[in-house]
Amino acid sequence: MNDVALTLDGVGKHYKFFDLDDVRLELPHGHIMGFIGPNGAGKSTTIRILMGLVHQDRGEVTVLGHRMPDQQAAAKWDIGFASEDMRLYDAASLDWHMRFIRSIFPSWDQPYAQLLLKRFDLKPEQHIKGLSHGQRTKAALLLVLARRPRLLILDEPTTGLDPVARHEILRELTDVMSDDRRSILFSSHNTQDVEQISDQITFIDRGRIIDSRDKESFMDRWRRIRVELPSGVQLPALSGVIDIKQSGRLAVATTNAFDGVLPRAYEAAGVRVQAVETMTLEEIFVENVQHSREGAHA
Repeated sequence: MNDVALTLDGVGKHYKFFDLDDVRLELPHGHIMGFIGPNGAGKSTTIRILMGLVHQDRGEVTVLGHRMPDQQAAAKWDIGFASEDMRLYDAASLDWHMRFIRSIFPSWDQPYAQLLLKRFDLKPEQHIKGLSHGQRTKAALLLVLARRPRLLILDEPTTGLDPVARHEILRELTDVMSDDRRSILFSSHNTQDVEQISDQITFIDRGRIIDSRDKESFMDRWRRIRVELPSGVQLPALSGVIDIKQSGRLAVATTNAFDGVLPRAYEAAGVRVQAVETMTLEEIFVENVQHSREGAHA
């Protein structure tokens, strides 16, 4: 347990029109987990449970060795939380917010806060009400990061940001992980951001975890195989192929368990393999969700 930043074991939460069902998740120390799902999939509900803001109906939740929600006060000293709807005091300056947070958390790192001001191009005398959306997001992250928390829980932190602001924030999150005692859970539906910085990936859809593993496994196992069927040749059913789209004599087979045997098996059946293509994380996510939903309706 000491090697794990957070765990959810069989966690469930019932709402009138939505259920979070049997969520099992584990984030080791020193890793960034990208938590990906469509809008309404259960990402924010899961994060609120981790933060003790919502109490699960069943299952066990542990964050930094503390049981949630009972021990949330102890856990939150070492958790940095930021979300897209996080609110700061409009009438106060960024400097006021920095001094306020510094007065609460002994771990506040003032030299690091000054460095973040420069990197994020923020002025401490600026009032929150005069900041753009991107500047507000960077200000909120500065207040979180300068505390040097052991665990960062970020709920859609890059939503609505321009490319430059997104790059600045992602670069800073990558720098955070130079300390292998720290961990990040990074919720987003922007798969490009997740693919850029994460080493662990979890997909959630309709309140259920549909896949969770290290990023390299996702990228290695998923492939599209483009083939041509000579006259009279049928495309054989092969293990690990989860989807086939065929148009005339051309077909594309998608696999989530690729190895060199698959193309050779097609060739042995008389099928001409034209190309074996890698897939982006976004393509893998979409295929994974569709495959999961088709299985649920089967």
